[in-house]
Amino acid sequence: MRKVSLVLFGAVLGAGTATVATQTHLLSSTSAVAASAETYRQLSLFGDVFEKIRTDYVEKPDEGKLIEAAVNGMLTSLDPHSSYMDAKSFRDMQVQTKGEFGGLGIEVTMEDGLIKVVTPIDDTPAARAGLLANDVITQIDGDQVQGLTLNQAVDKMRGPVNSPVKLKITRKEAKEPLEVTLNRDLIRIKPVRSRTEGGDIGYIRLTQFNEQTYDGLKAAVDKLSTELPGDKLKGFVIDLRNNPGGLLDQAVMVSDAFLDRGEIVSTRGRNPDETQRFSAKSGDLTKGKPIVVLVNGGSASASEIVAGALQDHKRATVLGTRSFGKGSVQSIIPLGGNGALRLTTARYYTPSGRSIQAKGIEPDQEVLQDVPDDLKGKDETKGEAGLKGHLKQKDTEERGGSSAYVPPDPAKDKQLIAAVDFLHGVQKGAANTVKSTTPAPAAPTQN
Repeated sequence: MRKVSLVLFGAVLGAGTATVATQTHLLSSTSAVAASAETYRQLSLFGDVFEKIRTDYVEKPDEGKLIEAAVNGMLTSLDPHSSYMDAKSFRDMQVQTKGEFGGLGIEVTMEDGLIKVVTPIDDTPAARAGLLANDVITQIDGDQVQGLTLNQAVDKMRGPVNSPVKLKITRKEAKEPLEVTLNRDLIRIKPVRSRTEGGDIGYIRLTQFNEQTYDGLKAAVDKLSTELPGDKLKGFVIDLRNNPGGLLDQAVMVSDAFLDRGEIVSTRGRNPDETQRFSAKSGDLTKGKPIVVLVNGGSASASEIVAGALQDHKRATVLGTRSFGKGSVQSIIPLGGNGALRLTTARYYTPSGRSIQAKGIEPDQEVLQDVPDDLKGKDETKGEAGLKGHLKQKDTEERGGSSAYVPPDPAKDKQLIAAVDFLHGVQKGAANTVKSTTPAPAAPTQN
């Protein structure tokens, strides 16, 4: 919360934002509806205004930018998640969802106006060149970094595979700045991290839902099952805290990994015939081991699909604080070489028919963290309900955001400790744990 961080091998994953669940369609595949005469009159008004700006504005405007701004204004007036992406933004989004690109393999952060290395990733150019945590990058290819934004610095370090980049860095232990030349390599985003907890619990953290997520989850389950064979493995903690979401199909596959049967999620668009239902196939990667899912105010979109599906099927206990509440699906519609539209096309519903739009997933057990004094009041997300222009739910009480704070020290992480205790059958921290008694709502009518 004190720092702005960015993984150099991907696009921005802003803390507390709701990244969309995406489905890609061609523009020509969308159904066309004839516009009314009044609509055409309004379009004529747009043409008149555009022409007046083009000919009479005090300085010659960039006509392409005018049109892009008009298109984006039209989309952002719909809801917070619809927007226009120019060609570069579209490429960045594809990098994020694909989960691989040409880069150096370092996670960097901006702190006090400086670009600092958080950690080099194993077996990448950065690691092989000996970059260390807390190194400060001062120059990239001879250009000063100070004054650049984090995104600008990252853009300069990314590039084609096998192309060189020269970095100047300062290191506390070194008297003189160090200069290193690295060749960019194909970097694969690793959205899954895992370890053992308490000697008998498998902990799996999902940081986003890109094309690598399910494969990473499967590898993590296999690895932990090998390290803790048979009855030694008591269960799994699936940590979705501060996971902003991602691809819908990956959310379905991750949910399916723990389910043998039943509906996972349904998406319902403007017309009844656009409803899609996604169901689980036989086979549970964990072979029925108990599961606790951790969520908080930063868990959004695809994260909420997974938490909602496992909660409705009583396959997992959901623990933490209320999730973000982003219950809509965005379709990415390419526009040839002119970028793409990100358009909200459906709402999604959990297996019991719940829409969590502007409401979120309520945990089965609410566990609050001890928030440092300097972060109190700053640790809560607005939630979907706090976003201007969000989709409304009829006859549904909206709920705001909740705490998104996760202590950097696992020993102080009360939610993780409560999850491990739960899997051990230990009841601790009753004063900080509140059972959720909110019943699941009935299936809503089609809007």
